This record gives sequence, structure tokens and C-alpha cells, in this order.
Amino acid sequence: MIMLGEQFGPEFWDDPYATYAEMRREAPVRRVVTPDGLRVWVVSRYDDVREVLTDPRLSKDAEAVGELFRRNTEAGRAPRTVGRKTAGHMLNSDPPAHTRLRNLVSKAFTPGRVTALLPRVEALSAALLDGLAGREEIDLVADYAFPLSITVMCDLLGLPEGDQKAFGLWTRDYNATGTPELASAAAGHITTYLTDLIGTKRAHLGDDLLSALIEARDVDDRLSGEELVAMVFLLLSAGHETTVNLLANGVRTLLVHPAELTRLRADPALLPAAVEEFLRYDGPVNLATYRRTTAPVTIAGVEIPAGELVLAGVASANRDPARFPAPDRLDLTRTPNRHLSFGAGIHYCLGAPLARQEAHIAFRDLLHRYTHLEPAVPLSELPYRRSLLMRGPDELPLRVREAA
Repeated sequence: MIMLGEQFGPEFWDDPYATYAEMRREAPVRRVVTPDGLRVWVVSRYDDVREVLTDPRLSKDAEAVGELFRRNTEAGRAPRTVGRKTAGHMLNSDPPAHTRLRNLVSKAFTPGRVTALLPRVEALSAALLDGLAGREEIDLVADYAFPLSITVMCDLLGLPEGDQKAFGLWTRDYNATGTPELASAAAGHITTYLTDLIGTKRAHLGDDLLSALIEARDVDDRLSGEELVAMVFLLLSAGHETTVNLLANGVRTLLVHPAELTRLRADPALLPAAVEEFLRYDGPVNLATYRRTTAPVTIAGVEIPAGELVLAGVASANRDPARFPAPDRLDLTRTPNRHLSFGAGIHYCLGAPLARQEAHIAFRDLLHRYTHLEPAVPLSELPYRRSLLMRGPDELPLRVREAA
């Protein structure tokens, strides 16, 4: 059995694509042991990944998946805990609960609502870049990508901005791989923080998503207290982390491909297609969240028994040569580009339109503000997150020069 994070050592986190290419060639449905000591199946080819993401026989129910965490963790290892206080949201549920939970938040991500946020995102991006004026070196993650994305989500929910940095650190620990004790501690911090926030918000309801969710809990009784905490956690964490990683990975990708950076500067009309290619080429998601087989499932000729944990290799699927010609080549005009970075099926990311809008504004503003971008450290030395779920660097120091 392959050991992810051991035989697949530190180089896997920095650049997993060689590992995924070997998986697709040799064993596209493979049982592995994660750095957490968890026995899971990893599916790596595009068509098979899409099947995993859409097959109702693969359940997302948090309580059942949590029990399998305990059962499938190697002896002597502390199992990662999964509780409904942070995990009982729509991404970790099946119909009919999933349908009910998704319907409660879907109106916040309609095209009209996303468009209405455009002026705020543009103003926030400009303000952040203005605040960096005169600096010759910035950290794209800490100075721009993180405050942009977390503030947008706080605005959407109607939350104060004061504790954003602490929340960002907790979500990073929560999604880390190989440190289940750290993840459990982070879950406790997040639960306490969000419970207090919701209590404060309940006394000051407004025209925002969190107020609407509280009213659904208090008036219509359609949302339990634990579901409310879990839903706010999902929206805040997934809503900002994917965008941070999209921006950081995209800028890094352009630095590695200077000709494409020049091309994008010369033709800003390429931005929408470029964002889709950034999502495919080195997207914000590594492997999709855990699923559980409720019956034996045969994928690529391999039978996965009932009661097994399965991870869908989104990053691997996006580099599958059976789906994408020359998949390891960055092509800002690639079409079609049906990547899986936002998932598929009933769990397709509700926030995808907002993430795309933020990315379009961010890349536009960065390239307009800075006539010169270069890494302040060798890109090979960038520290990458140790996370099976999220894909992105912890920091991206840049030397910059502003337009005259």
C-alpha cells in the first residue's frame, strides 16, 4: 500500500503532478495511507474523478465518514475527528438534508447578488493595493489575496473584520494533513468563535446572509444550531481559502511562464479564459473532501467495497491527457476547459461565480498596478501547505514595481 507523504515525500506537496501522472498510468484507482495514517482509495483519472463526484453511492454524510476515520486509521495514530459542529454543512451531507441546506444559501450566490458585490470587490482591491504603495516587496498572500477574499466573505455574511487573521490561521490548521491534534484544536477554536459571533449577530440582524440563516433557524426551524455554525464555517473557510489559493497559484504560474504573463498584460481580454486555465493548471483544490461507499462501486475495473473512504483527485483529473491535450502546458486560450476545480454534480461549488469575479478583478488590478513582478525568493523554496484538500503556498514574496 502506497504511503502518501512518506514515499510521496515533501516534493508531493510542492509539486504533486508527477505523482498523479504515475498514478494515472499505473494504478488510477489505488489504496493509500495518508500522512494522517488513514487508509483511503484515491481516484486519479478525469472520467473516474467525475464519476466519484457525481455517484450517489458515494456518500458525504459527516457522521458516517467520521466513523470510518476512526475505523481506518492505522494503529497507534490519533484519528482525525469530524464533528457536526464544523463538518455538518451542505458539503458534508446527502439529500434530502443537502437539498434543504443548499437551498438556504443559494440565493446569496445568484448572478444578481454576485454582480451587486462587484463595486465592493473593486473598491477593496484598490484600497489594498493603495496601502502597499511605495513598497518594493510584498507578500501576495498576506498583503493582498487573504485580506481581499476574507473581507468579501465577511461582507457577504455581515460579519465584523477584526478577527480575520486568527480565523485564517485556524482554518489553515483545520485543513492541514498529518496533524490531527492540531486540526481538532482548530475545530474547537472555530466552534467557540462562530458560536459567539452568531450570538452577537442574533441581537443585531441585518440585510445579510448570516441574518437570513439565523432567521431560518429561529423562525422557520429549518436549520439546527449545529448546522448554523457548520454552514457559517463552510462559507467563511471555503469561500476565502479557494480564492487565496487561486490567486497565489495563478501568479506563481505566470512567474514560471513569463511569455504568458507578457501575453496577458498585452491583452486583458484574455483574463476570463486565463482564470479558467489557472484553475485547471494549478488549481486551489488538491483532492476533494472524503466520500464513503454505501455499496460496492467498480471504478476503472477496480471494485471498491462498501464502507470505504474515497478521495477524488481533482488536481490529477485537471492534468489528465485523456481530457486535456498537452495538459502540462499552460495555455491561456485553452478551449474547451471543463476542469473540475469547482467540483461536479449536486456539490458543485455555489461560490464559483464569486470566486471567478474576485479573480478577474485581482489579476486585472495586479497587472495594471505593477509593471514588474518577480519572485523575491526562488520559487522552488516556496513553502507549500501540507494539505490533501487545499493546494497553495503559505506565502508568495514578490518584488514589485508600480506603474509610473
